[in-house]
Amino acid sequence: MENDKARPPAPWTKEEADSVYHISRWGDGYFDINDEGHLCVRPHQNENGPRIDISEVLEEMKAQNIPLPIVVRFHDILRSHVKVINETFRDVIREAGYLGQYTGVYPIKVNQMREVVEEIVDAGAPYNFGLEAGSKPELLSVLAYNDNLDALTVLNGYKDEEYLRLALLGNKLGRKVIVVIEKFSELHKILKLSREMNVEPVIGLRAKMVVKGSGKWADSGGEKAKFGLTIAEILTAVQILKDEGFINSLKLFHFHIGSQVTDIRTVKEVIREGGRIFAKLVQLGAPLEYFDVGGGLGVDYDGSQSTSDSSMNYKLADYASDIVYILKEICDAEKVKHPNIVSESGRAITARHSCVITNVVDKIETSFTDYKTDIVAGDHTLVQNMRDLLETINEENAQEVYNDALDFKRECMNAFRLGIIKLEERARIETLFWKITKKISALLPTMEFIPENLYDIDQGIAPQYLCNFSIFQSAPDLWAIGQLLPIVPITRLNEKPEVLGTLVDITCDSDGKINKFIDINETRNLLPLHELRPDEDYHIGLFLTGAYQDVMGDLHNLFGRLNEVHVFCDDEDPTDFYIEEVIRGSSSESVLAAMQYNPEAMAYTMKKNIDRQIAQGKIMPREGVRLVDFYESCLKSYTYLKQ
Repeated sequence: MENDKARPPAPWTKEEADSVYHISRWGDGYFDINDEGHLCVRPHQNENGPRIDISEVLEEMKAQNIPLPIVVRFHDILRSHVKVINETFRDVIREAGYLGQYTGVYPIKVNQMREVVEEIVDAGAPYNFGLEAGSKPELLSVLAYNDNLDALTVLNGYKDEEYLRLALLGNKLGRKVIVVIEKFSELHKILKLSREMNVEPVIGLRAKMVVKGSGKWADSGGEKAKFGLTIAEILTAVQILKDEGFINSLKLFHFHIGSQVTDIRTVKEVIREGGRIFAKLVQLGAPLEYFDVGGGLGVDYDGSQSTSDSSMNYKLADYASDIVYILKEICDAEKVKHPNIVSESGRAITARHSCVITNVVDKIETSFTDYKTDIVAGDHTLVQNMRDLLETINEENAQEVYNDALDFKRECMNAFRLGIIKLEERARIETLFWKITKKISALLPTMEFIPENLYDIDQGIAPQYLCNFSIFQSAPDLWAIGQLLPIVPITRLNEKPEVLGTLVDITCDSDGKINKFIDINETRNLLPLHELRPDEDYHIGLFLTGAYQDVMGDLHNLFGRLNEVHVFCDDEDPTDFYIEEVIRGSSSESVLAAMQYNPEAMAYTMKKNIDRQIAQGKIMPREGVRLVDFYESCLKSYTYLKQ
């Protein structure tokens, strides 16, 4: 560490940093590196506009005693993307001469946080941008917050009577609440309740499409999808609505092919199928006005612009153009009126606005090389053999030396099990092996040809950076389904990262680690990082966490919700930002209470135990009071490590 401190860091350009962390590719114009080498936010995607230095946000948090880890929401990005999606569809509709409108909705399951929903509703008001709900609690919030009488409220998910009564309450209030029939039996329920409540329902039908999605969630669509009606059920539903006198209530046709659709060809195919079904239903007398393409608009998490699960091979403009132009072509050919287009693009709206920032607590060396390996009289032959290998390594014999070192290490373990080798000798052999591995690793960049068995040698010696957060709470998709997230140091991006490592969290679970990182062509197993410096914080950000990650975390190890700050752009402020709101994360007592513990009773029990020790003369009264206060303060404190 002293040598690293004395040696000036290797200079690095913004372009070199970008080639490693791919910020310009996944950042969609919202993120950049400033001249100080700090990661910054461009809230309006404007290269010459205001920039928010994330390290300055962290400094202001520190001044306000807001500890890490933390969720940072850049609400201007959220508002910007609501505008971008609406304007993109409007532009395409205008260019195509399409006669319907775009009336999108935000599915709040993607991120139900009140502040997020409020910002989307407010930013979407000029576009009559609505909300979508899929459960009773979501419907309760949507009815309260979507009070724009010209915006849609689309209701998906399985529905019981109470759910349907709430929906019809919305209709009574003059809202455009559309109940999408996912299961055939729901149709009879909504008609019965409509008569009972004396209100005209607005009904949509969801179809099971033959076309399946692409990417990780492809199986959520297709003919075996969990939700939706078959063509036969749809035709039967239309006939029932005619027979019951409710045909004029049928306004929306809906389908969904899965989240994070990676391939634009899938979009084209499903619009062709859905567009044809829509047109035929209209010709059969269904007065449909809305064509709901569901979700699926992807986010390019890894910046590869490919069909990998964490990417997409299209842009928003391509997505909108394919929907508009294909639907127009079909409707014109079938001689039916162009419907209003609805999409439910939650991931694309929310993903970019939120990030998780944590501090690195320590560096865990996988390979320990500080143990003395000097010659000791009587050393076993294996120790000397390993020492000889270390002294003879060069580019030409690296593969041979590594193979021999592996053999000697295996022989060492066999000898140790038989009691032939001492514990100290085993330690010297293992230390020499790690030194050999590190020396070979250092030679790899200069070698013209790297043998296959040396490709992954870095992984064996890579350090682990211990980060103050829980993957299970803050990045559950990363752990559960292998979702890739961009991960970038917040500062020192003008210095070459000399360390290749992985990240581990502070849970006691061995799964609490990150060892897959984004790259252009394929994932990589090690992330370029900077050497830690004494008495200097090193911050790492996990980006594009605004969709699902915010609301799906669990209380593994009782690490609770993170502290949260809401950042807004202010071009008049010297820092170009201000922190509008701080939401404190979970305390220890709140997560304990969630698990059915009683923190007050726990504190009382601890006080009795301490009082007992005081009565027996084992603890002084003054010290006992301090210990009680300490225990109670720990109950009220943040669940994560203190800095």
